[in-house]
Amino acid sequence: MKNIKEILNKIIKTAFEKSGFENKGLVVNSEREDLCDFQCNDCMQLAKIAHKSPMEIAKEVVSNVEKNEVIKTIEIAPAGFINITINNNFLTKHTDDLLKNFKQNIAEKHTPKKIVIDYGGANIAKPLHIGHLRSAIIGESLKRIANFIGDEVIGDVHLGDWGLQMGMVIAEIKRRQPDLVYFDKNFSGEYPKTSPVTIEDLETLYPEASKRAKSDETAMEEARKATYELQNNNKGYIELWKQFCKVSIEAAKNNYDNLDVNFELWNGESSSNYLIKPMIDNLVEKGFAYESNGALVVNVSEPDDKVEIPPFLLIKSDGAALYSTTDLATIIDRQNKLNPDEIWYVVDNRQSLHFTQLFRCAEKTKIKNINTKLEFVGFGTMNGKDGKPYKTREGGTMKLCDLIDEIQLEAKKKIEQNLKDRTDLKIDEIDEIKNCVALATLKFADLSNYRAKDYVFDINKFMEFEGKTGPYLLYTVARLNSLLNKNKINEKTESFNIYSNIEKKILLTITTVEDSILKAYQDKAPSYLCDTAFKLANYYNTFYSSTNLMKEQDINKKSSWIKLSTLTLQTLKVILNILGIKTVEKM
Repeated sequence: MKNIKEILNKIIKTAFEKSGFENKGLVVNSEREDLCDFQCNDCMQLAKIAHKSPMEIAKEVVSNVEKNEVIKTIEIAPAGFINITINNNFLTKHTDDLLKNFKQNIAEKHTPKKIVIDYGGANIAKPLHIGHLRSAIIGESLKRIANFIGDEVIGDVHLGDWGLQMGMVIAEIKRRQPDLVYFDKNFSGEYPKTSPVTIEDLETLYPEASKRAKSDETAMEEARKATYELQNNNKGYIELWKQFCKVSIEAAKNNYDNLDVNFELWNGESSSNYLIKPMIDNLVEKGFAYESNGALVVNVSEPDDKVEIPPFLLIKSDGAALYSTTDLATIIDRQNKLNPDEIWYVVDNRQSLHFTQLFRCAEKTKIKNINTKLEFVGFGTMNGKDGKPYKTREGGTMKLCDLIDEIQLEAKKKIEQNLKDRTDLKIDEIDEIKNCVALATLKFADLSNYRAKDYVFDINKFMEFEGKTGPYLLYTVARLNSLLNKNKINEKTESFNIYSNIEKKILLTITTVEDSILKAYQDKAPSYLCDTAFKLANYYNTFYSSTNLMKEQDINKKSSWIKLSTLTLQTLKVILNILGIKTVEKM
């Protein structure tokens, strides 16, 4: 089913063709909603070509517009703009029909793809911190957007579970507990089923191990040796590594569950380790990889580079692989096992150089299949009020679980204050509202800002129940639920008409959701959907404040308003679900 803009484009383009102008007649949403619903500005562009004034061209085009049920009025404004107002009866019927098969309508306009989205980026032996937040929230939303329009999407957390940091942890555990069986080369029994370290142990152990290695060359050498032995299948090290990986993954899953972020794959850098040796051998044999200062690298610079692009590092001088090595091998692994059309990497903008090198290396060496598209989806930082990356009150890096706790505490205060006189809500309902408000605050604040830009996170600002915030949208959904539960209209008496300009604005906004979804998909920017959701909620609340639906005696008018409310609720729920924001029935 075509949306209104597509229908109008066909009508107006046909009129331009009859006037002798091919490939013209693009219709856009009006910048002046007080004057018209849509407009066409192409007459100005044609003036020089046709040697006519824009007004003359516009008059000719308008005269060639065939009579139809879509357009109520079509007028020519100064400078040759063509202003179009939609027929209300067409709009009500079209909006209702559009939403009955909304998802299917969008899917029919899209060629399905198989996409792997690499997001999350949790690191083994380290707690998730605030730096992991945007990747998780943006990646989850992009996955839902792609799924909604018909793609097969596989989300991979891509754990940081290989490399020097693993060697540091193993060396530190060995330093503290040298008698563990994992360090006994002669041990031949069954290794313990439980980890010798907890997640709490790891949270202090890794920073201390890292600090020690950076200040003590002997400790660094021990870490490098442990890394090398792990990557070369030291049995005890592998078993110990599996144990603290398990502990770390369980903790990470709890954090991601709290964010309602779900991954189809929990693969790590280690998942592609079996491919590294044959990959390196192949690159050396074909002359792509060469030695530089004891390390093995691939040249990825290009003649027209405006800035220097360093060689891609495959193997360090000590013989160890690193994350660039595993990233390259992971492309092979994903192509072999999943055969995706595209791989998206949702990662901090500050990693852009690495992905430029990675993609060039994969392309140059023909590791990347010719039909596989690799795309870097970079995002900015979440900053505090001082404009610097968000920190704890003490100035340290904030753990993700602590940020969630902080927001939930603020949400609890807000909810208890707003609902102190409500007797219709049970304790578990209030707890659910608190949790949903906290997540809506966090997610909408993040997603409503354009992905690639930095933004300032202010808890108080983004937790307001007015303005462009997640809680405002939750409140609107709860208001609609309450209203519709109290007002049931018999289907036989149901009518649907437009009685005011604000009602028309609501319906026109609903018809733009399809475009917003497709634009969010194309630009990898959920912020477009946030804008549409806020605009729709704002219009609806203006409508609600200007009418008295509850006491309306005119059954046709009341029926129309309830239909309008139903369509608004349905649309908001679709958008919020795509954004990964849970709603509540009451508030």
